[in-house]
Amino acid sequence: MSNSWWEITILCHPNLEESITWRLDKFGCSGTSREIKGKSYIIQAYAPQIQYQSLDISALSLWLQQDALVLNLPQPLTRWKLIEEEDWASSWKEYWKPTEVGDRFIIYPAWLTPPEQTDKLILRLDPGVAFGTGTHPTTQLCLESIEMRLSKPTENMVIADIGSGSGILSIGAILLGASKAYAVDIDPLAVKAARENRHLNQIHPDHLVINQGSLAELLELVSDGVDGIVCNILAEVIIDLIPHFSKLAKPNTWGVLSGILIEQSQAIADTLEQEGWVVAALWKRKQWCCFQIRKAPED
Repeated sequence: MSNSWWEITILCHPNLEESITWRLDKFGCSGTSREIKGKSYIIQAYAPQIQYQSLDISALSLWLQQDALVLNLPQPLTRWKLIEEEDWASSWKEYWKPTEVGDRFIIYPAWLTPPEQTDKLILRLDPGVAFGTGTHPTTQLCLESIEMRLSKPTENMVIADIGSGSGILSIGAILLGASKAYAVDIDPLAVKAARENRHLNQIHPDHLVINQGSLAELLELVSDGVDGIVCNILAEVIIDLIPHFSKLAKPNTWGVLSGILIEQSQAIADTLEQEGWVVAALWKRKQWCCFQIRKAPED
């Protein structure tokens, strides 16, 4: 018997996209997509019926309206309905188009045929229920930061991807020339999606290891440390992880951290400084930011 899902459709002002996406992510939605409709956006997301009742979705709708009032923008129009799992699995895909990210990448949905001739790195993706389609600012900021870090040829570069979601960041690192990546996520559905995307991009499992777990799992997999740490999850989780990053780090290890709202950046920066990390750059896009960090030199 298939599970039912809430299909949530939001018609909104374009400037509300980031706050709505953040709110949907905090609520626990999956498979978020966006379509341009005239001068407005249509944002769709999905939530399992087994976890949420109609009253929960009503509360979400009120939060979205309150967010719009705070931002002094027109209130969004929210509608929701129940659909079966097999319908949910494909219904949002029609709105997701190829997306260019940075100078090197073009993210291609798995169900579309990529061009035969292009000077871009084609990263094919079917996120399933996992976060990471390449359309969210935090994912784009991370990919652009990884691109900068791997802009020069590197040998034996090893990456750790914590909270890997669809696997987009670790796959991107491999396509850019990293020799090996270790990706972990606590969500078994995300692990499944990442492994399928690894196969889709023709990456051997020896080069991209994907396991269920978090930092403890990485520490078991990697005994000699990694050269780069990428992490695109919630700021609250990142703050808890930062004190343990040094267990993965070599003297010259760098990191890319996102999933952080601008108003949360000071708390992240303070925690990094306390734990011996230097903020090399802070990139911002709309209300999100991305930290590029490195180990502080030892005295």
